[in-house]
Amino acid sequence: MVGRGLSNSDLTHRAIHRARRIGLRLSPNPQDREGFQRTQSRTPTTRQRDTMGNSQPQNHLDSCDSSDGSDEGNVMDDASEESVEIFRGRPYEGEHSNVSLHRREKRKDMPSLDHEVAHITKLRSAPNGMLSRIYGENKKGYIRTFSMLAGREANVSGRGKFSSADCCHVSSRYLPTGDPVIMDKMNSRAYVGRFSTDGSLFVAGFQDRRIKIYNVDKGWKLQKDVLARSLRWTITDTALSPDQRFLVYATITPVVHIVNVGNSGTESLANITEIHEGLDFSVDATGEYSFGLFCVKFSTDGRELVAGSSDKSIYVYDLEANKLALQIAAHKDDVNTVAFADETGHLIYSGSDDSYCKVWDRRCLTSRARPAGSLAGHLEGITFIDSRGDGRYFISNGKDQTIKLWDIRKMTSGNPTPRSKKVPSFTWDYRRMEYPGARRDIKHPYDQSLMTYRGHAVLRTLIRCYFSPAFSTGQKYIYTGSHDGCVHIYDVVTGQRVAKLDYHSSTVRDCSWHPLYPTLVSSSWDGVVAKWDYPTAADAKSSQK
Repeated sequence: MVGRGLSNSDLTHRAIHRARRIGLRLSPNPQDREGFQRTQSRTPTTRQRDTMGNSQPQNHLDSCDSSDGSDEGNVMDDASEESVEIFRGRPYEGEHSNVSLHRREKRKDMPSLDHEVAHITKLRSAPNGMLSRIYGENKKGYIRTFSMLAGREANVSGRGKFSSADCCHVSSRYLPTGDPVIMDKMNSRAYVGRFSTDGSLFVAGFQDRRIKIYNVDKGWKLQKDVLARSLRWTITDTALSPDQRFLVYATITPVVHIVNVGNSGTESLANITEIHEGLDFSVDATGEYSFGLFCVKFSTDGRELVAGSSDKSIYVYDLEANKLALQIAAHKDDVNTVAFADETGHLIYSGSDDSYCKVWDRRCLTSRARPAGSLAGHLEGITFIDSRGDGRYFISNGKDQTIKLWDIRKMTSGNPTPRSKKVPSFTWDYRRMEYPGARRDIKHPYDQSLMTYRGHAVLRTLIRCYFSPAFSTGQKYIYTGSHDGCVHIYDVVTGQRVAKLDYHSSTVRDCSWHPLYPTLVSSSWDGVVAKWDYPTAADAKSSQK
């Protein structure tokens, strides 16, 4: 039984009945790629004539590198496959056509982002064209979940199942906005909180030297409790190796420590007989506190570590040779964040307190290397960068209280050069003061970003922001922690805030969306690690009280 006591056959009959009402007939063969066809006896309506002869939009994005990690091609393939339905001998254009997109963009909620990334984001969560044709969309652009299920049972797409875009169209509307559940409470500030790539583990780092690894698949059972060594102030970052066997953590020292995670059957609540080694990033290998590391990342092949530091440098550590491989004088101020552009590991993004984002090509890095390009737009320092994973787009969080979306094809080659117009600036300390330009309409005269997102507060610490998961949402959202104790979720295309998760009594420095499910975990300075899920009926009742 599916929904409200209706069987699969009931759903199928309803879908067929609706299709016949608009002149469509369903082929009984699930493998038939031309599952729905117009009856030849009907005359096309004016709207139908408008769609004749239009072709599928092509992907004109020219790769900036040899990325194999991009899945835009798969999205385009899905769109092409779903538009092979025949309409009087011509391709049926449906949801993915230029005409259809043009009409949707004329709605009152017309997107503010006019760029290829907006089109790609829509395609990742756009339903099958025939489903949209039969059932229609509501004001928010969604087809009802019940109608989507009915269309699947009736084999509307001709595939016998949902495409990845269909799945995202359904799951992306279920935001994790229910009442939070406290997963852990410490008497120390939480600085880091991240799911592993497959969502099976969750890592939380606290100021009191504790790093906890939870087994999510086993009811958040504590799998490992690490006591950090050589701590200076706090845990600034953690990273899991690609195979999830090892964890590295950084503090404000030149030494990164590596520990073994263990498998799901291994528990270790102490540091006895465990791997727990220090990797010295200092050039003279003294381990002195000459500088500190703010961020650390594993390379995609797990052979190197890349870190950003307080001495304005990017460091590359060779794990196989167990020695420092490179120190690059990258910026004019602290390097707060680094990120890999895609799965190839060829491109690296960096963000600094000098307000610039820079792009580096790992294949030609030397100690005197110049960046492949730089991007200007933030008025203050950059706290975090997250890549979309396609080697082209990324977002950055800034102390000017904004998130910016970037396309590296707009970057300026090499290092930034002096320009005639003055960039607005203030003398202030974000650790103790409010941003002086918060209530002023101040813009960078040479802003190269595609989109700016406002509404959260980036104060006191290096607050992080991320794209929502590709699998469940099609990366149609951006979410970020905030000094106001909330998690803010923005629509990538419109820039509108779609949700605000309000629970914590202090700054939310980090947050993490489960890669598969509508679950988000926030880690706050109040010591609470809170889990948010899609609201249940009980949540709805409690919110009405």
